[in-house]
Amino acid sequence: MHILVATDADFVLDEIVAVFSGPDTSFTVCRDGRAVSTVVAERTPDIAILDLQIGSMGGMAVTMALRLDESSGLLPHVPVLMLLDRRADLHLAKRSAADGWVVKPLDALTLRRAVNAILHPPAEPEPVAVEAEPESAEEEPVAAG
Repeated sequence: MHILVATDADFVLDEIVAVFSGPDTSFTVCRDGRAVSTVVAERTPDIAILDLQIGSMGGMAVTMALRLDESSGLLPHVPVLMLLDRRADLHLAKRSAADGWVVKPLDALTLRRAVNAILHPPAEPEPVAVEAEPESAEEEPVAAG
């Protein structure tokens, strides 16, 4: 798995790397929000974890830029997990079309669950076929006039 981490806070980066490090995981770190689209164009990550507060361009603006580039065909879809400073910031994550969010302080279990939920959403339930009730064979005649 390749993870793009966009943050300018070392403690956030350290926590994410500690949680997801492994032989099958690589990271690209972006400390400038304005550079995220360029980094994605060079190597599309499996997921982008964006801090809401990045010095040059916050996580909301970065996510909106990614979605705009995606809609115009410039970039592929990149799932986004946004790291929020407080629960009141939830509307920002929703408005920017982030795929998921976690409120800081971060913990390993919450981060893993959030990433797994984004990358492996539950299967859609099978549609249920409902047969229409058979119409009665006896219909009442309609009088004209």
